[in-house]
Amino acid sequence: MSESNLSGGALGLIEFLLLCGRLKTTKRTGWVRNGVNLPESIGDHMHRMGVMALAMDTLSAGERDRAMRMAIVHDLAEAIAGDITPHDPVSKEEKYRLESEGLHTMVAHLDGGNSGAAKQIVELWEEYEEGESEVARFVKDLDKLEMLIQVRRRCFFQCAVVH
Repeated sequence: MSESNLSGGALGLIEFLLLCGRLKTTKRTGWVRNGVNLPESIGDHMHRMGVMALAMDTLSAGERDRAMRMAIVHDLAEAIAGDITPHDPVSKEEKYRLESEGLHTMVAHLDGGNSGAAKQIVELWEEYEEGESEVARFVKDLDKLEMLIQVRRRCFFQCAVVH
């Protein structure tokens, strides 16, 4: 690999991945605010959603692949914007703006945001945010279901300890 390729593409990719890595250590705000012991990270949440999309046969193979990719990018912007919840004093419009700016900052490391991967990440995120396609609605349902699974998991372990 030439030095120019390393300085542009590879270093940009590494910077993008380092930003994504923040999601592994950023705990989900709702769990933290509610005093949950060992709350899941945003990365934990996105990973399970990706696996959920892969495991469900309710969509065609192509739609399932798109849902899986959408699930793993739907919260990427939170690496920069943070995990803004409906209980925060932030309007939906402001949340969208902050997350859009965060996402574009992140993908700018991928060939200035012009790579195929960067464009696909933005496209998938925007489709999810708009919530109008069947796949986006499916992934939004997975988002809610993943939270319910997390609640059930916590109740199971906490209830088992109490009883």
